[in-house]
Amino acid sequence: MTNLLFWLYIVELTLLILHEMDSTYWKEWDLFHLPGGRTGFLLMHLPLWPLAIYGAVQVWNGTSAGMIYALVVAAAGLIGFGLHTYFLRSGHPEFDAPVSKGILWAMLLVSLTIFLVALT
Repeated sequence: MTNLLFWLYIVELTLLILHEMDSTYWKEWDLFHLPGGRTGFLLMHLPLWPLAIYGAVQVWNGTSAGMIYALVVAAAGLIGFGLHTYFLRSGHPEFDAPVSKGILWAMLLVSLTIFLVALT
């Protein structure tokens, strides 16, 4: 199970990174009214990626911290999908491109799979 959870974690991280790359195109900082514009948005992510990589090590080692990291990353995927689905249904044009929607749907599916694997 640890090996499968690790690879699901890596896939979800990849999708989250792709989503954040897409977020710069859509200027997500404006959608969420975040201060600092593009610079603030980039700086906000600076501490997240080293933590995510550390989490991958913990998942690989099968530690209890790794399980928590996997669940947090899965929750991030669910939250991202939910928020952007809400905004799309509210008439916001951001993330309406097929590739953006594809990333969001993939995040949802992988997140649900992580929860299924982690909690069984």
